[in-house]
Amino acid sequence: MAVTVTETAAREISAIIRQQELDPEKICLRVGVKGGGCSGFSYLLDLTESQRDTDEVWHYDFTFSTKSAKEEAAAGEVNAADEGNVAVAQDEGESFTLRVICDPKSYLYLNGTEIDFKDEIMGRGFVFNNPNATSSCGCGSSFSA
Repeated sequence: MAVTVTETAAREISAIIRQQELDPEKICLRVGVKGGGCSGFSYLLDLTESQRDTDEVWHYDFTFSTKSAKEEAAAGEVNAADEGNVAVAQDEGESFTLRVICDPKSYLYLNGTEIDFKDEIMGRGFVFNNPNATSSCGCGSSFSA
């Protein structure tokens, strides 16, 4: 089973790559685990150019709207109010290909894991939905298997 990434997480990763002025063609998302944390293992995420021959590799293609959620809502209101009488240009969107890599030992604990991103009142960050975790800590950054 693959380690998957939600569109929300991919959008955040794409923004980080742009902010750090990295080359999206060369960068991959390294996912892993290390011993430690309050539940036994901690999740690792890293943007890197180095890929090992032994790494598991997955490629994901995303297309994001270049409009903000507020702009999309406003466009929807205009279309609904004018009942289709106003031609609205189609938003081509931003294409983003994400390469996810994972070392073989970490993959034993992460196969089938979905990486998401949450931006909520209690904080923002990446969230791991790991079917292999038997328990996890309250903050979600560590688990046991």
